[in-house]
Amino acid sequence: MLRRVDGPAGAQEFLDEQRRLYPDARHHCWAYITGNEPADRAERSGDDGEPGGTAGVPMLQVLRTRALVDVAAVVTRYFGGVKLGAGGLVRAYSGAVVAAVDAARLVGRERLDLLSLEVGHDTAGRVEADLRSRGIAVVDTTYGAVATLTLATRDPAHLADAVAEITAGAGELVPAGVRWVDV
Repeated sequence: MLRRVDGPAGAQEFLDEQRRLYPDARHHCWAYITGNEPADRAERSGDDGEPGGTAGVPMLQVLRTRALVDVAAVVTRYFGGVKLGAGGLVRAYSGAVVAAVDAARLVGRERLDLLSLEVGHDTAGRVEADLRSRGIAVVDTTYGAVATLTLATRDPAHLADAVAEITAGAGELVPAGVRWVDV
């Protein structure tokens, strides 16, 4: 089973959920990779009682080979390991993850610039709808003294032109960092 996770805590929650769903299984082997930036990367795996290196590491290697991040894999096994031998276990666990990845609908991710735009409450809905209709990603909207839209783009100049047109030149974009966004 594969699941998108946002970090090690999410991977642990997924593993705990699988253990609750299948409490009578003998092994819940797992692997995960999280963090889009190399400095944030976390890679872990576990054999859950299988001979060392025969389950979690091969599962993790499949995730690495497929260049996947923010994903966890859990393979649940009830019986059959003694007759498989170490090589058979490696093939079984890695093969299960390959099959799950091949069957999964994978989502691409792209690192986009974030910019914030403050608008009045009276125009926030119209501005947001107009931005979305132009294919601009609105990743957050907060309401305080004014409405603040957080926008994600790969082309800040195009976004600036669109905002100028939509707000009749009154909108000012402020850099707000970067974010990995599903595309």
